[in-house]
Order: sequence, then C-alpha cells, then structure tokens
Amino acid sequence: MKQALMEVMRMNRICRMVLVTCLGSFILVIFYFQSMLHPVIRRNPFGMDICCRKGSRSPLQELYNPTQLELSNTAILHQIRRDQVTDTCRANSMSSRKRRVLTPNDLKHLVVDEDHEMIYCYVPKVACTNWKRVMMVLTGRGKYSDPMEIPANEAHISSNLKTLNQYSIPEINHRLKSYMKFLFVREPFERLVSAYRNKFTQKYNTSFHKRYGTKIVRRQRKNATQEALRKGDDVKFEEFVAYLIDPHTQREEPFNEHWQTVYSLCHPCHIHYDLIGKYETLEDDSNYILQLAGVGSYLKFPTYAKSTRTTDEMTTEFFQNISSEHQTHLYEVYKLDFLMFNYSVPSYLKLELEGGGGGKRACFI
Repeated sequence: MKQALMEVMRMNRICRMVLVTCLGSFILVIFYFQSMLHPVIRRNPFGMDICCRKGSRSPLQELYNPTQLELSNTAILHQIRRDQVTDTCRANSMSSRKRRVLTPNDLKHLVVDEDHEMIYCYVPKVACTNWKRVMMVLTGRGKYSDPMEIPANEAHISSNLKTLNQYSIPEINHRLKSYMKFLFVREPFERLVSAYRNKFTQKYNTSFHKRYGTKIVRRQRKNATQEALRKGDDVKFEEFVAYLIDPHTQREEPFNEHWQTVYSLCHPCHIHYDLIGKYETLEDDSNYILQLAGVGSYLKFPTYAKSTRTTDEMTTEFFQNISSEHQTHLYEVYKLDFLMFNYSVPSYLKLELEGGGGGKRACFI
C-alpha cells in the first residue's frame, strides 16, 4: 500500500513538471507572436518614442507607392528630374557607359543609413557637410540630437559614417535594390568656383596648397617665384582652369572630389537614384527626403544664412578673364553634369561650339 502511494505521488510530480513545461512553452509562443506583430520600440534622439523601420513602410515604398492617392507636385518634380537623368544617359550611352561594372572604390561616396533604408551620395560643395551631420543623427541611435551641434570636421571623419564600399557584393546589390538612393547637385561652374575659393584662397588650407597649388603653379605659371613654387598659396582661377583642362592632369590621376564631376562621383548612369535634390532648392528637397524617411516631424534640415556663399554673380566675375577656348574645353569636361541635371549653358560663357554659344540660366527643374 505504501509503495502504491509513493508511485501515485511520483506520477503527480511528473504530471506537474509536464504541465509547467507546456505552460512555459505556450507563454513563449505568445511573446514571440506579439514581438512579430508589434515592432520593438526605441527612443529617438529627441526623447520621442518611435518605431523602428521594421514593420513600417520604407522611404522607397512611400516614394513610389505613397499613402495618399494623388501624387504631390514635389513627387512629380522629382519624377521629371529622374527622367532627365535617364534620357541623358540613354542619349550619351556611347560615352557615359564605358565602365559598365562598378568597383567597390566607385561606391566610397555612398553613405548608408540602415535604420531608415537610405543611401546618400555626397558631393562636396553641395551642402554635404550638413547632410553628413543629418546622416550622423539618423544613424547615431541617440548619440546625436541636433545636426548643428556636430562640428564640421567631425562630420568628415570617415569612421563616423558607413559607406557602401564596406559591404560584400551581395549586400551591396541588396541595398542598391531595396534602399532609397538620393544625391544633391549644383550648377557645375558655381560649384567649381566655390571649390576654388574654399581650397585656394583660404590661407588655412595649406594641405591643398602643397598638394595641388604647387603643382598648378609649376605647370601653369611662367617665371614663377621660388616662394610661389614652394607654398602654392596664390593660385589664380585662370591657372586652376588651365590645370583642369590640361590633358596631362587627366592622365595623371582622377580629379580631387571637390572638383570632380557628379557623374564620376555618384555614377548616375549605373546607379538609379530615386531622388535628385538641388542646391537651389536645398531646404525643400532635404525636408521632403526626411519626410519620406518618417522623421520629418522632429528632424529638419539645418538652414543658416552664409554671406560667403558662392553666387551666380560671383561665378560670372570669375569667368570674365577665362578665354573662350578654355571656357569651351572646361564646359566639355562638365558637359554631362550640365545636361544630366538640366542646367543650361550660362549666358556669361563664350563657347566655341557648333550651333552657337551661351544660353539662359537654368530653371532648376
């Protein structure tokens, strides 16, 4: 009898253990399905609770399949810009598609934001410092809050942002297909003058003076003084232009990124960009992108008045002393950027082209 009682107690313990195990498994299953239905909540840099991208619409979905049925004027505008790039690439297929396969080195300007599924190709002298600051806020996961609190030099430290060339080939292809890709462009010669003013007229840019200024003086200036050859800190704009169109320069090495063409930096004939922002409409285009990313309610693109900004009038003055021959050669170097991004030939140019010369200022479509 005693043995039978012990056997019953043992069976009861086994049953309880089985019951507890089943109940625990059931609870785990419930938690699993809850986590699938409700994305993880994290706190954004501004102390607001927002959902991670998982489970919500991506910027790419929001762009091409907007929540609202009717396309906004902004969406139509960007479609026109995309079509302009496509048409230019098609029309210039013989010259613009020489390199059909991109290498990882071609992708070093494409900054990746994993959290919001975006890729930004930065172009120097087109508000890239502020856009890098914004990308640091977006990818910092709470480390940064206000873009303008990030020092400019910190925004240009390569380790602070991840670029597409750091991924494997399959990972690169997946992101190029699934993420929203955008870039910002500027009137090519205005951007060029901005680069010259920043790199060759500011005394603090000694690295550029040594690296490029001395070379330009040596090649383009007759009877240069020993001091000019040694310092390279007084390069004239005419000498800079002569250096750019010199065949020896183009054979020697690629242009520096500050005066390299957008076509060569971002490869828009090989990579389909979903949005093409313009310096002339910088604030509107930037905030539209942030809106698509789902952060527009608490993150705005930084704006500030900069009295030293290179303007169209300033660019006109710089080109007054450039010969028509050199203007023509320089236009040929940047021609695809003019055509691809719908910038008309500036009226101040005196080009030696078949069918006439200058035209009207671009209308910034």
